[in-house]
Amino acid sequence: MEDIKKIVEDCTLKHVAIIMDGNRRWAKERGLPSAVGHKKGVDALKAAMWACDDFGIKYLTVYAFSTENWNRKPEEVSFLMDLLAQTLKNELKEMHENNVVISFIGDTTKLSPKLQEILNNSVETTKNNTGVNLQIAFNYGARDEIVHAVREIIKSGETEITEETISKHLYTRNIPDPDLLIRTGGEMRVSNYLLWQIAYSEFIVLKNFWPEFDKQTLAECVTEYARRNRRFGA
Repeated sequence: MEDIKKIVEDCTLKHVAIIMDGNRRWAKERGLPSAVGHKKGVDALKAAMWACDDFGIKYLTVYAFSTENWNRKPEEVSFLMDLLAQTLKNELKEMHENNVVISFIGDTTKLSPKLQEILNNSVETTKNNTGVNLQIAFNYGARDEIVHAVREIIKSGETEITEETISKHLYTRNIPDPDLLIRTGGEMRVSNYLLWQIAYSEFIVLKNFWPEFDKQTLAECVTEYARRNRRFGA
């Protein structure tokens, strides 16, 4: 798909953000447990990450666990925590060898000390890599992020409040704003995701569930994005 890499370069697409929706519905349609859908979702995430790497997309941010997801059944929450831990343990070596940079956005202090250690190890191991940047939004909520930023600004004693002031106190302060936001599963909402950062992002909503996402899907989204005229209010 060399032509997709050229399209990405021509339209200066740097950052794709994804709301990975539909794991449970995908499993339910097939008479399978939700856990199977979540595991298939990990495969789709890997496909998306490697596709970004192949296409020359530098940043990929994915919504893995929201601040609202704590309201799910305790056994599902526990499963999702274990799935993240196991995925990082199983995939870290390959991602590091392929130059992936891993980071997390969200309030990770609410996670167990063991899981925090696994996350911190992933970040530390890959921090000097120069390939695709994978940002995993975990225990993330955009309103929570903005409240956190305001508290940080108050602590800092800054009195000159500008957009730049707020941006530099967000979890995403080292990440450019998304050019493209993709949501799978057909739902027409942003679900408290990157509300500040997606002010001028292009949106694409797909009917397919997240476990069905693959390299071809991303290529189609990139092609659609390149057709659009981004006016930024002008």
